[in-house]
Amino acid sequence: MQNLFDLRDKVVVITGGTGVLGSKMSEYLAEQGAKVAILARNVANGESLVKRITEKGGTAMFLQSDVVDRKQLEQNARDIMEKFGRIDILINGAGGNMPGATIGPDKTIFDLNIDDFRKVVDLNLMGTVIPTMVFAKEMVKQKQGNIINISSESALRPLTRVVGYGAAKAAVTNFTKYLAIELATKFGEGLRVNAMAPGFFLTEQNRTLLTNPDGSHTDRAKTILAHTPFNRFGEAEELLGTLHWLASDASKFVTGTLTVIDGGFDAFAI
Repeated sequence: MQNLFDLRDKVVVITGGTGVLGSKMSEYLAEQGAKVAILARNVANGESLVKRITEKGGTAMFLQSDVVDRKQLEQNARDIMEKFGRIDILINGAGGNMPGATIGPDKTIFDLNIDDFRKVVDLNLMGTVIPTMVFAKEMVKQKQGNIINISSESALRPLTRVVGYGAAKAAVTNFTKYLAIELATKFGEGLRVNAMAPGFFLTEQNRTLLTNPDGSHTDRAKTILAHTPFNRFGEAEELLGTLHWLASDASKFVTGTLTVIDGGFDAFAI
């Protein structure tokens, strides 16, 4: 019987591939037999990740990249095609936030730093749109391709403070649905686009917001956990099952969706 979850020899491009979540995804997909092209800005982290993957028998390459630099992404695409010959899956994992695009308890909307807000929108939204425009070209030539965008819990419910990040991720979710229709109707059913919305996971970006120097939870973290039925933060590994399903033929008739992985946070009311 066919294994619908088989990812062997699939060529995966992942942006933001060296972050806490991205590196777990990269390592996992390589373990499943995929050939992984890791794109990120930090060369040392990227080369270290590739070394870990290859030492375990996986296949990976690292390319320094900036997700809002189209020319660099186009060169990345040429390098990937030269090495692997095709691109099957694109994971738009790059993203992030900036202090100036947030509004603390002692601030109001009028204190928002518009330049930082614009940078956060550029990174999260344009950093999804531009790589898609570059790498989906190869998918269209193949009449086969699968795009997985990383959205956020903040795209579903406007969380306090993170105004820039939430607005950008909401746009990513909308773009996901739009693009799913655009690609399928104009280029065929072989092109799929879906998104994942992680809830609260500890990463390098939010660690100081959610934990104190001694490792205890901040007030912000306590509030989040009080509204999470599982009463804990997610572990990076807990994204991998959903990722595998969306990346594989097990979800062959699935496009334009947003899958939430949040321990029940979005379902919680009172």
